[in-house]
Amino acid sequence: MKNKILLIFFLSFILTGCVGVSSKGIFGTGVSVAFDPRTVGTQVDDSIMQKSLSAKILILDKSYFLKVKSKVLDGRIFLTGKVDEPEEKLKLTKLAWETKGVRSVRNDIKIKEKFNFKQSAKDILITSQLRTALILNKDIKATNYQIDTFKKKIYLYGIAMTLKERDLVIKEAEEILDVKAVVTSILLVENLRIQKN
Repeated sequence: MKNKILLIFFLSFILTGCVGVSSKGIFGTGVSVAFDPRTVGTQVDDSIMQKSLSAKILILDKSYFLKVKSKVLDGRIFLTGKVDEPEEKLKLTKLAWETKGVRSVRNDIKIKEKFNFKQSAKDILITSQLRTALILNKDIKATNYQIDTFKKKIYLYGIAMTLKERDLVIKEAEEILDVKAVVTSILLVENLRIQKN
């Protein structure tokens, strides 16, 4: 009897670690599975592409683990980050296109310049302000968006439920003080290959 109780406790402890609880969702695709308009199959496909691309990038150069971020939505790959040389940016673009199942690649990787603490702090502030604005706006599903800021340029990736939501997200981004530009890659649910019913 005591062994059964221990076994049940042990199994429940292990299995609770398998449940996704973050805003990244179970599959790590950047949006919560419960709110994601893509089918579970599409989410799994995107997750597999994401993991495959991440592995290829690490094999190419381990330093890219911290320098480059990738995001896969509906077979579309988005790359952001900073590299030292233009040739590295081209290699990463080629690598992304070689990923099985890719439909398009958007490369927003920047060539690294001398570190500027003031600029980095400002970029973090801009990202935080926009994230807060999206969370507070009840007409926007904030978990469906990823935000990156580089040199006061906001890069927005995600899935909008409606055209109105997409326009609201862009408007919120443009209203942030000191933003130079807003670069968006926001897909509409109706434009996804396969959607939940």
